[in-house]
Amino acid sequence: MLDKKSKIFVAGHHGLVGSAIWNNLMAKGYTNLVGRTHKELDLTDQLAVRRFFDEERPDTVVLAAAHVGGIMANSLYRADFLMENMKIQCNVISEAYAHGVEKLLFLGSTCIYPKDAPQPMKEDALLTSPLEYTNEEYAIAKIAGLKMCESYNLQYGTNYIAVMPTNLYGPNDNFHLENSHVMPAMIRKIYLAKLLHEGNWEKIAADLNKRPIVNVNVNVNVKDALAKYGIYDNRVVLWGTGKPLREFLWSEEMADASVYILLHVDFKDIIGIEKYSSVHYGTSANGFTDRNTNAGRGGAIPSLGEIRNCHINVGTGKELTIRELAELVAKTVGFTGSIEFDASKPDGTPRKLIDVSKLHRLGWHHKVEIEEGVRRLFQWYEDSLNIEN
Repeated sequence: MLDKKSKIFVAGHHGLVGSAIWNNLMAKGYTNLVGRTHKELDLTDQLAVRRFFDEERPDTVVLAAAHVGGIMANSLYRADFLMENMKIQCNVISEAYAHGVEKLLFLGSTCIYPKDAPQPMKEDALLTSPLEYTNEEYAIAKIAGLKMCESYNLQYGTNYIAVMPTNLYGPNDNFHLENSHVMPAMIRKIYLAKLLHEGNWEKIAADLNKRPIVNVNVNVNVKDALAKYGIYDNRVVLWGTGKPLREFLWSEEMADASVYILLHVDFKDIIGIEKYSSVHYGTSANGFTDRNTNAGRGGAIPSLGEIRNCHINVGTGKELTIRELAELVAKTVGFTGSIEFDASKPDGTPRKLIDVSKLHRLGWHHKVEIEEGVRRLFQWYEDSLNIEN
């Protein structure tokens, strides 16, 4: 258990998950939190990250910052997704180690798993066959991040833990019509199609003013602008066939799982303490070998065997099709128009259900089901527009 006075750096504290983790920690009495916006600290800048660690000296790090997006963004900006995420991870993890950070929690993604991995996907499915092409670069970066954590633990005796959340949604989500994930984009598209049908230009104006998509004035070229994104009067066109299956987790529950693991789970708990019982360690604060010695190279001790796939899946273990999600969103929004699917556009991975048995064994279970989560997210979205519902 971390001391309530521990200084915790939450990288990405304004993001979907980072903000939820920040609030969860605050609610539990961990108030010595440190956060920096991208403008204040560019995590891709190695020297800037080093200066930050020199000045702040955090005890614990939560690495929730990442360069993220949906299928379109991943397809258009492949080099950016690989390089930006690799830079962030390398800089933060290496400086955390250099500055003696006691514990680090790295947030990845279930896109790390092969496109045709057996379902539900267990942690040991990692690197067993090719990745999904449409998010390959992002997946490679996240695989490198979890391997950094695993390798630092084995070589230096650190206590770095990687968690792989399923598709997340919740407060502070990104509703950009090109660069967001499937659920927020779907909610916004269906909502705008409903407003077009109703001729509710006041609410359309509030939406476009809050989250501009193109330089247009309300009621002047707006319909043409929205049509570019498959949004029409009482009709929505979504990418793909609608057949892929997806699992979704409410972001505040991801935060709760993350904080639970941060406070209650160590590397030795994940790999099985019995594997380490026959190995003599030093007296470092985290119970592993003193990082200043060479004795903690667990991966070099034959009696331990091969230690890999130490990350933890975080999700619900439940799924629904994209078409079923669209129907649920339409019902929640009150949309009675038509929903069409453009099969000429990519579907992405056919199925992405994760096995959460490891997470359950460690003591955490989800509570918010998809119907309640969609209702909450739509309510949050409407409230964010600062107009009467």
